[in-house]
Amino acid sequence: MRIRNILAAAAVAALLPHSVLVLSAVARTEAPAAAHPRLLPLEGGRNFRDLGGYRTADGRHVKWGMLFRSGAMHGLTAKDYAYLDRIGIAVVCDFRSPMERGEEPTVWQGGHAPTIYSEDYEMATSGMMPRVDMRNMTAEQARQVLAASYPRMLTMFAGQYRRMFAELLAGHAPLAFNCAGGKDRTGVASALLLTALGVPRETVIQDYLLTNRYLDAAKVLNSAHPAASTAAFANLPPDVMRAFAAADRSYIEAALRALDAHPGGANGYFRDEMKLSPADIVQLRRMYLE
Repeated sequence: MRIRNILAAAAVAALLPHSVLVLSAVARTEAPAAAHPRLLPLEGGRNFRDLGGYRTADGRHVKWGMLFRSGAMHGLTAKDYAYLDRIGIAVVCDFRSPMERGEEPTVWQGGHAPTIYSEDYEMATSGMMPRVDMRNMTAEQARQVLAASYPRMLTMFAGQYRRMFAELLAGHAPLAFNCAGGKDRTGVASALLLTALGVPRETVIQDYLLTNRYLDAAKVLNSAHPAASTAAFANLPPDVMRAFAAADRSYIEAALRALDAHPGGANGYFRDEMKLSPADIVQLRRMYLE
């Protein structure tokens, strides 16, 4: 989320060594990527990544240049749009709230604008924001708050995730999906998508953790126009800020445990919430694996 992206600057130094380990772990599960950068070379991108190259349990790989995850896109430059035009993104699923979209609007400037989907909701009632005075929080309490919010995303954003899958099944790709920082709502969406494609659980988690390496938090923090939505976080202790900012393994694991706990596990969730039949899963893999 936008709020947590701003706070991530405080965590960069502490998280960097772990991030290097994450990159090594992910590299062991990828197809050769000499011509395919994981992080897109964009001047104004925010955590804008290609999900290609990940190896599946059956030995195939996610296709490069088809599935992208990102943070807010309001900083993209003319050069960036020219780069994305060459990719040919057809659809963007924007998971942000109206307030976030208003603060950092996506105004596509490329030659061929994609279809952009979004829905209106309030962050305060989304189940993602703590309902206590955060100034009195400890870092451990902050981690517990975020870990508790991740399973709720499987329900809160089910409609938006369902539309993402429907667009992919319809062949409306390349497709990008984003929230404000490309960590929380986007992280859960990426975990669902990679799981549906048959990517092993540990690789799914390592992809989530790459935000600790690829989110340019300092650049976000030093923005000349900070968002009003960051006000509640302005005076938090550094360790609490780091807890909110980090892509912590416990956060995404909480969502994945909830996925496993659904009747029928992940397949049951895909069937009941994403409206994906076994044949749909086979088709998705046929379309987006190689």
